[in-house]
Amino acid sequence: MKIAQISPLYEAVPPQLYGGTERIVAHLSDALIDLGHEVTLFASGDAQTKARLVSARDQAIRLDPAALKSDLAAHMNLLQRVREHAAEFDILHFHTDLLHFAFFEDLAPHTVTTIHGRLDLKDLPETYKRWPHFPLVSISDHQREPLRFAQWAATVHHGVSPELYSFKAKSTGEYLAFLGRISPEKRPDRAIAIAKRAGLKLKIAAKVDSADKAYFNSVIEPMLDHPLIEFIGEIGDAQKSAFLANARALLFPIDWPEPFGLVMIEAMACGTPVIAWNCGSVPEVIDDGVSGFIVDSEDAAVAAIGRLNELDRAQVRHSFENRFSARVMAYRYLEVYQRLVGIEQTPLQDLPRIA
Repeated sequence: MKIAQISPLYEAVPPQLYGGTERIVAHLSDALIDLGHEVTLFASGDAQTKARLVSARDQAIRLDPAALKSDLAAHMNLLQRVREHAAEFDILHFHTDLLHFAFFEDLAPHTVTTIHGRLDLKDLPETYKRWPHFPLVSISDHQREPLRFAQWAATVHHGVSPELYSFKAKSTGEYLAFLGRISPEKRPDRAIAIAKRAGLKLKIAAKVDSADKAYFNSVIEPMLDHPLIEFIGEIGDAQKSAFLANARALLFPIDWPEPFGLVMIEAMACGTPVIAWNCGSVPEVIDDGVSGFIVDSEDAAVAAIGRLNELDRAQVRHSFENRFSARVMAYRYLEVYQRLVGIEQTPLQDLPRIA
């Protein structure tokens, strides 16, 4: 198949540091090529990919040092580049939320849109009802709950490339890990409290967005002044594997309807079990008692730490390989693509294009 992958421009593909959507686009694009398909990636020019790259911006927005920049203008340019090349593909796979709906209405049957964010937001229901003909993919079944009426073509769980993550049959670090983003819904405060109660070191490798700076300064930073707590800051793929593989467990104490939780499968790829709150997609990702423990209180989380020796880290990695590798994800998306292409009536090249 000839497949277009359309990525947001906020992070490089894959991200140099923190980032979820663009990381999935990177792993999916490469896995589809490994399976013998032709993939064109529409992204920023700093992408590292096996795919043919069509650049819509010289570099990703977040790490661009320019003081003044417009993410809206950048994405408008991206969508125009896709329109210019649209007739070259069997399917257009968008990862740009719903930004493209008004511009690709005539091409909707030739598209797949993966929704990467939460859907319990005001204004979303009326918008998805306005454009009901775009086939959508959810990244967990739970993510769909606020918009069950939408045109869901499938749920495809995220996957990552196993080769990027080093498996360790035994952790060598006596610490717990927290990886991701400092924000109220990610509950780093919970992670800190759990580690203190368990008497184990907690290493926090996390990004602090400008929107969460006040929360970090007022709530989290005062909690870091403790011998068991170490704040590392934001890390990239080069450091992530060792950080996770050497941890006794990843703490994932979220307090929001997490659509997927990519860090959970990254930890599993290293053989590191996950202690996660029973919230959002967690029950779809973690096999309780196999790849980690699902908990609903700090007491339960502390108790789960005491049970980590019951888990086989090789089985944690095996669960990842069977369910969350990039190859598994690519196969599942191919099923969606082929099903949609198989029922189409009008060849893509015969559809109208915007000048």
